[in-house]
Amino acid sequence: MNYQLSRRSFIQITMAITLAQLLASCSDSRGMLQILFLANSIPIQLIGDFRKAISSQGKVDFQPQTQLYQTFDSLVKLSEEKEADPQTKNILDRIFNKSKNNPDLTSLGDAWLSMAIEQGLIQPLDIKSLANWKKLPSAWQKLVRRNNKGNVTNDGEIWGAPYRWGSTVIAYKSDKLNELGLTITDWQDLWNSQLRDRISLLDSPRETIGITLKKLRYSYNTDDLSSIPELETELLALHQQAKLYSSDRYLEPLILGDTWVAVGWSTDILPIIKRYPEIRFVIPQSGTALWADLWVKPNLNKNVDAIDSENIPVAEKWIDFCWESKAAKQISIFTDGISPVLLSSKPEDLPKDLQDNAFLNSEIIKSDRSEFLLPQTSQTKKQYRDLWLKIRQAKKERGARSEE
Repeated sequence: MNYQLSRRSFIQITMAITLAQLLASCSDSRGMLQILFLANSIPIQLIGDFRKAISSQGKVDFQPQTQLYQTFDSLVKLSEEKEADPQTKNILDRIFNKSKNNPDLTSLGDAWLSMAIEQGLIQPLDIKSLANWKKLPSAWQKLVRRNNKGNVTNDGEIWGAPYRWGSTVIAYKSDKLNELGLTITDWQDLWNSQLRDRISLLDSPRETIGITLKKLRYSYNTDDLSSIPELETELLALHQQAKLYSSDRYLEPLILGDTWVAVGWSTDILPIIKRYPEIRFVIPQSGTALWADLWVKPNLNKNVDAIDSENIPVAEKWIDFCWESKAAKQISIFTDGISPVLLSSKPEDLPKDLQDNAFLNSEIIKSDRSEFLLPQTSQTKKQYRDLWLKIRQAKKERGARSEE
C-alpha cells in the first residue's frame, strides 16, 4: 500500500534546505565556528540568541542535517578525507557545504557514540570548560563517560554533551481500542490476542527483543539471552501479533487504521498526535528505552594541518549555552525532544507549555526502569542477531505454510 505520509521525507528535506538558506553565510566562512546539527532539533531563535551572545567573538555557521546517520557518515568521511577519491570529496563538500572547512561540533545520536569513539572520529570534551555540566542528571552524565573503546565506565572521559532526549513509547488508536474495551499501559498488553495482526513494531533487534525482555522484567541491556529460556517463545508470540516491521514507516498504517498500535520513538509520534487527536501514546509502566542527541567534537587533528584555536572555547560555550535554563526550555517547547537539564525541575518552575509534559512528569522515565541502550560485546550482538533472524524466519515459514 502506498501510504500518504511518504511525503514526510520530502517535507523534512525541504525544511532542512530552507533552514540552511537562512543559516548559511554568504561570505567566506574560513575561521568561522561551524556546527553541524540535526534539522529541527534546535530552535531557530536559540541560534539567534547565541549569535548575539558571542557577537564580539566571531560568527557561527550552523549546518542542518535531515537525519542523524548523515552526521555519522560525515564523521567517517571526514576521517578519511586525505585519502578520499574525487567522488567522496564531492559528497563531503555537499554535506558540509564547504570545500575547505570542517565542523567544530556536530550532533550525533548516542547509538553511534561507541562506534565514533572506537574509530577515532571524535575527541573528548574538556569538562572544566563546561560550567553547566553539573545540571545534567547522573544517568545522562554516565551515558557519555566512556573509555577509548566506547564502553561506559565511571572514570572515563566525556565524549559527548547530551542536549535533548526522547524515549520509545506505545502509540495507539484510541477509537479502535475503545470499541474493544482495551486499555494499554505496559508492554505486556501488546500480547493481547485482540491485537493480532494489528501492531507495527520497530525493525530493530535491540528494541523488539528489548520490549520482550522488559515484559519478562529483564533489562534492555541483558548480556546473555540464553539465560532466559522463555524469551524465544515470548518473542515468537509477539511476532505473531505484528502486521509489519519498520523503523521509518510505522506511523502511516496507524493513521490509516491498518494497524491499531505502534511501537515507536517519541520524536516521531509527538508531531502525529497533534494532527490526529484519536492517536494517543503511553510510556510503558515497566520502563522503556531512552536515547539522547549529543554534541560531539570531531577529531580534526589528523585531518587538517592547523586548527583555529579561537573556535575551541566558543564551541564549548555553545554546549554550555544549550544547558542554560532558557535554552533548555526553548529546546523542550519548540522541538519534539526534551532537554535533560529540566528533569530535576519542579512543575511550577517550568513554563506553562511544559507543566503538563508527559515526559517531564513521568516517574517511569526518572526511575531505573528506563534505560539507555548501552554498547554490546560482539558475543552479545551475535546472540541478538541470531535470535532475531530465527524468529523472523520462523514467521515467514509459518506464513508460507498457511498459504498452501
